Amino acid sequence: MSAPDGSPVGAERSIGQLFASATTELSALVHDEIALAKAQLKRDVKRGATSGGAFSLAGAVLVFSLPMLNFALAYGIRTWSGWNLAVCFLLSFAANVLVAGLLALIGVVFAKKAKKEQGPQKVAASVKESASVLQNAKPHPRPELPEERTPAAIEAVARSSS
Repeated sequence: MSAPDGSPVGAERSIGQLFASATTELSALVHDEIALAKAQLKRDVKRGATSGGAFSLAGAVLVFSLPMLNFALAYGIRTWSGWNLAVCFLLSFAANVLVAGLLALIGVVFAKKAKKEQGPQKVAASVKESASVLQNAKPHPRPELPEERTPAAIEAVARSSS
């Protein structure tokens, strides 16, 4: 098993190696955050396209069935009330206008809610949070080294072995 920079785990590593390892891991973290953002955007776009297509088809079916509904409503009002057929068609038209107004109001409410939501901004906030945590990170204090492991002793061994 080895560290990201290729040195064996548990071996003493220089500050340069530690810095290179930290830089590599930070780069991998940033790339993973970007990949996560792309995956979430792709998923959101796919869901949006699917729902948009379904709503479009539902709207088309509704548009083509409205004349039948209007005729049925007008003739139903005439049968029920005995009024003139022209008045019945005007009442049918008024009912359609009322339904269209309610649907437009619902659409405005949902459009305002959609505008307030911030899908990709959540990922950006996560990246910023990770960056701020890394900026404020402090190294862990190192435990005291035994006498034979002090930097002077290590340096003496290194000089004698060369």
